[in-house]
Amino acid sequence: MAVKKTVTIEGTATVLAINGRLIAPLPEAASEQLPSRGQVAMVGALNDHEVELVLEPDGRKGHWISLDEELVSALGAADGTSISFALTTASQWPEPEVPEDLGAALESADDVEHQWDSITPMARWEWVRWVGATKNESTRAKRVDVSIDKLRKGSRRPCCFDLASCTDPELSRSGKLIGLS
Repeated sequence: MAVKKTVTIEGTATVLAINGRLIAPLPEAASEQLPSRGQVAMVGALNDHEVELVLEPDGRKGHWISLDEELVSALGAADGTSISFALTTASQWPEPEVPEDLGAALESADDVEHQWDSITPMARWEWVRWVGATKNESTRAKRVDVSIDKLRKGSRRPCCFDLASCTDPELSRSGKLIGLS
């Protein structure tokens, strides 16, 4: 089994507010060093605050850090502030937070439990991202149904969607993070 080379990135990022949420887009030079244009699991520190997180793609071959309430508080982050980062690719992916609709469908489909448990956390992140990569509720419901069907048929990944353009739909247009030039 090949051992993946770890990558460490360091620098500063300027916090940006988009649609009421705070994020930290990484400088282009930092993103260029990463092994994927899609999501990347990282461990390290933001302003000396230890973190385990997944970098998000910006749809422009770059990445950004989602700053939840806990991180905003710990970092004293606000729109326009700078945060320092020292992050290394993680040897293992953290478990994703499975959204309520997908979680309920997985729970009610006992026959897919083994398949779901047998895939990697990275693959589970892809399923969660694929379901959540639309604002349209009917499309999302269909993706939940298709997920269960594909898992029943042995699929380990949701599809061949462009992971680099599959970012948070609340913060993007046509797969590209808004607020960036």
